[in-house]
Amino acid sequence: MNNDYKIKNPIIPGFYPDPSICRVGNDYYIANSSFSFFPGIPLFHSRDLAHWECIGYALNDPQQLRLNPERLSGGLFAPTIRYHEGLFYVIVGNMTTGENILVTAEDPRGPWSDVHLIDGVGGDPSLFWDDDGTCWCSYSKMGGPNGGIVNRQLDLTTFQLVGEEYYLWNGNAYDAHSPESSHIYKKDGWYYLLIAEGGTEHYHATTIARSKNLNGPYKNYRGNPILSHGHLSMYHEIVNIGHSDFVETQNGAWYMVSLASRPYGGYHKNLGRETFIMPVIWESDWPIVCPGTGKCEMEYPAPELPEFPVADLPEADDFDAKTLSWQWNTLGTPVGDVYRLEDSRLYIKTAAVPLENWAHHKFGGFPEDPEERRKMFEAHMAARKNAKAYAMGFVGRRQQHFSYTVETSTYYAPQGENDTAGLVIIQDSTNQLRIEIGLEQGKKVARVVKFYNVIPHAMMGDVIPEMDVEEGLYSQVLGCVEIPDEEVVLRITAKGQSNSFYVNDLPVAVNVDGSFMGSETCGGFVGAYIGMFASSNTNGKENAEPVEQEAAFDWFTYVPE
Repeated sequence: MNNDYKIKNPIIPGFYPDPSICRVGNDYYIANSSFSFFPGIPLFHSRDLAHWECIGYALNDPQQLRLNPERLSGGLFAPTIRYHEGLFYVIVGNMTTGENILVTAEDPRGPWSDVHLIDGVGGDPSLFWDDDGTCWCSYSKMGGPNGGIVNRQLDLTTFQLVGEEYYLWNGNAYDAHSPESSHIYKKDGWYYLLIAEGGTEHYHATTIARSKNLNGPYKNYRGNPILSHGHLSMYHEIVNIGHSDFVETQNGAWYMVSLASRPYGGYHKNLGRETFIMPVIWESDWPIVCPGTGKCEMEYPAPELPEFPVADLPEADDFDAKTLSWQWNTLGTPVGDVYRLEDSRLYIKTAAVPLENWAHHKFGGFPEDPEERRKMFEAHMAARKNAKAYAMGFVGRRQQHFSYTVETSTYYAPQGENDTAGLVIIQDSTNQLRIEIGLEQGKKVARVVKFYNVIPHAMMGDVIPEMDVEEGLYSQVLGCVEIPDEEVVLRITAKGQSNSFYVNDLPVAVNVDGSFMGSETCGGFVGAYIGMFASSNTNGKENAEPVEQEAAFDWFTYVPE
């Protein structure tokens, strides 16, 4: 088969990390992490591994899922999607609540089952069915003498773990950092254990071990890591690659999906961790990833599969539908009618949840001692059992391009000095750029606000890049103009890391540097979102119900360059 199309990386651009992949017949499916954004766990479909289309979410019922905006990098971590005997399975941990969730469906487009809560599972759970039909759940454990990957049988009638917990492997490197995201496969009589280690920043890596027995002992591959860009420059076009999953095509070819980031404007990764794909061959019963180069490339020849293009995402949304289209998310679970669609408009209630959350500005590092890490982790999980479900007054979509223009037509009548609504680029509770409508001395204005929080090298370990950002925490108004009491058009134009803000074509602030909105400077695991918001900015989480005031948005456009 001679195909003219190419696989172009990333296959799913923007903040779509932790990809897990499975094939059913001629169809391929990917599940990604969604953290504190709702709905949870986006699902993508392809038939050629090059063109991917979102077909929905595994967790889309507000009654099923407790999320809140207290930690953008909380919520749903590292799902696994698998298919077995007519059912799709998605398993994932909810770091907001400490729960582990499993849902099933006959069709990944839904409906998905009610949530099954599984006790005793650690981080990044995965599923594997052995030849005798038993289902096993592998997961990571933090700290202690048995830190690493463990395996335990899962009873699919009670959805609970049963029997002994088997310790499998703690990674390739001596004292490996964060062995996690395990997947088990069986091929040619061998059980293969694929994991991530090195942490999810620059030294991220994919490693592998194998055994003749499901529960070990597992032998380390001397060619590890099978994938890493940690030996490349931080200014390489693809960085921090890892967290992977294998898939075999119906023609017997192998591929691997992984997360990675694309820095731009320096070592800045505003888009977060995206989904990439690479070819794999097998030699001496071990996988060789990216044969010939040993690193992920931006483009690969098409596989031996018929091309299956999908429609591009529309640049404009007029909010004419009865429900929001799939690219839109809330931050937290939308309880209490955070938004509504009516008369071809999106109405967002002015939430009491502050958009500027000064309470959560410190990056929580892990202690060096493994036992102390374990204690911290367990205490953290115990405190989350009573987490509340609520959302900001925010509806947004992922930033997927280095340069773009977003516009929206909006009307908002602020009642007090703290009431605001408009457009925001948000990477964290304290890392934002906004153009908002508010009141200044009783006059209606549009102003641009920079909320800046940078802890240099927040997640970099001993990697010390030449950062062009400075440590600090502040909220600063960069420009302010009076506007009429009528509907106005707000616009953000991004040219790489330079952002300019306009109201009715009038510049409010131009060439604002946005390079402080990457995980390398403010920590966390998410990428930038762009969205519409309304907030009273007066109360914290204890009074999180929206107040009776709304901002109306007539349309929204996102035009990439």
